[in-house]
Amino acid sequence: MSTEEDIFEEEDDFEALLSSEDPRGETSLLSSENSRVETSLSSVQKERIERNHRKALALKLAKEKIKNGRCKEKDSGAGFFIPPEDEGSEAGASSKAQERSAPFIGDGMPECLECEEEFSESYLLTTFDHPICDKCKENEHNTLITKTEAKKTFLLKDCDLDRREPPLKFIIKKNPHNPRWGEMKLYLRYQVESRALEVWGSEKALEAEIAKADGRKLNMKQKRFDKKIKELRMKVRGSLFSKKLDDGIHTHTFGEEVYHEEEDEYSKTCTECGYKNTYEKM
Repeated sequence: MSTEEDIFEEEDDFEALLSSEDPRGETSLLSSENSRVETSLSSVQKERIERNHRKALALKLAKEKIKNGRCKEKDSGAGFFIPPEDEGSEAGASSKAQERSAPFIGDGMPECLECEEEFSESYLLTTFDHPICDKCKENEHNTLITKTEAKKTFLLKDCDLDRREPPLKFIIKKNPHNPRWGEMKLYLRYQVESRALEVWGSEKALEAEIAKADGRKLNMKQKRFDKKIKELRMKVRGSLFSKKLDDGIHTHTFGEEVYHEEEDEYSKTCTECGYKNTYEKM
């Protein structure tokens, strides 16, 4: 029986042997043979068969997981592919941005800061959490301002807008001048003004800082202007010098001869360039 037990070390070999039996044999003989073989297996062999069976199941599950995990990447049209998880997260972010809070009904309705009237819902309240009704949202300080303009006008930094608690809410829109340019972040002007006062302490301090910034800009402009004037003068002088060289050798046109008794010398002066030629006569 030791030779027969070595044959059935694995369950697959055992099933292959059963399938290779002559199908014309009697059913009772096959069942008796199976029972005889099962009783002849030791506990060690049964454990080995069970272990191999578990390995086969684990391998099958792993293959199914890999097969199901394969998915098509989306071509972004910008030279790279978007993984499905990124696409899902982007869709989730957009759906989260589009979530609308339910309108207020009954007691607890917000009151507009401008007209002091109660309202159930409004665009500024839903988007920027700012209690202003739709009738008053067209006021100047309730308009939207781009991130670049907010930083330039109120001397703010990125951390002042997006990192300082609480971060200011914004909406993203495509650039109306050119859709190929980057998307714009639009903030509520009222909230940006409030954040500027929070950063600089007071309106006077903000105005003083703006004046300093304007002074620095004027100094920079003056320096750039002086530099351009200097470069222009150098170009003009260089052109005059090169013009003299292009004219060729200058021929003096001397005037009348003048005698100097004290030095006992004679001289002639060019009428064009003023060159004076001094000489003696023997």
